[in-house]
Amino acid sequence: MCMIVYDEGWSMDMQRYIVPPEAFRGRTVVVEGDDAFHLSRVMRMRPGDRIVVCDGCGREATAVLTKVAPDRAEAEAEDFRPSAGEPAWTVVIAQSLPKGDKMELIIQKGTEIGAAAFVPFRSERVIVRYDGKQEAKRLERWRRIAKEAAEQAHRGRLPEVSGVASWRELLASFPEYDDVYFCYERQGGEPSAGLRTLVRETMSRIPDRPLKLLVVVGPEGGFTEREAAEAEAAGARPVGLGSRILRTETAALAVLACLMYESGEMGGDG
Repeated sequence: MCMIVYDEGWSMDMQRYIVPPEAFRGRTVVVEGDDAFHLSRVMRMRPGDRIVVCDGCGREATAVLTKVAPDRAEAEAEDFRPSAGEPAWTVVIAQSLPKGDKMELIIQKGTEIGAAAFVPFRSERVIVRYDGKQEAKRLERWRRIAKEAAEQAHRGRLPEVSGVASWRELLASFPEYDDVYFCYERQGGEPSAGLRTLVRETMSRIPDRPLKLLVVVGPEGGFTEREAAEAEAAGARPVGLGSRILRTETAALAVLACLMYESGEMGGDG
């Protein structure tokens, strides 16, 4: 265990790096790879400069650089403290693979807003097709984008970006959450409930602890009626997003921002 100490001299303007938990060796912190290159060659830092280092699991420290090289830097932590940039609710975005670079936008901005994790998945109307090598490269890039966005947004935890899941795998994960909000406007009959209505119902049902929620968003062509029926049968709650038609990348971010507001993260009453 480490003692939590708050440093009154800590500055929000310090350069921040998320490093693996094992990079913390007592009070010595090792920064390697691209991060070491960035602080040495891009930021031109020298021994004696201060940075903020975070273990990606909710703990961070102000540290003084003692050694600086393009491939490896070392610093001595002056203090340890819980990261202040994490929302109380755990909100995971399950995003059906969109075209182009839209997934990058969703991961970047979703991380900034407060998403805990991202689950890309395949649904019937997905157009994108990757082979194994392409998928591995995309996943590596998505995770790098999440890390950079987490550092920029002063997040305390590094959002996980999982490998691409199948529809069946996604359905099987629903019991892990307090509620699953399935972004789908019913065709014809009874309209889907509004997001605020569903969130308030969830909050009243689980009033004594922070919520763990899954938001499921379809691709450009939306979900099929069969997928909607299967999602509901698996426990998802269809949610409507108002009278306007939102693009897939807009829907994910809009729902996430609304949930952050309802939890109290953005001045709400949560």
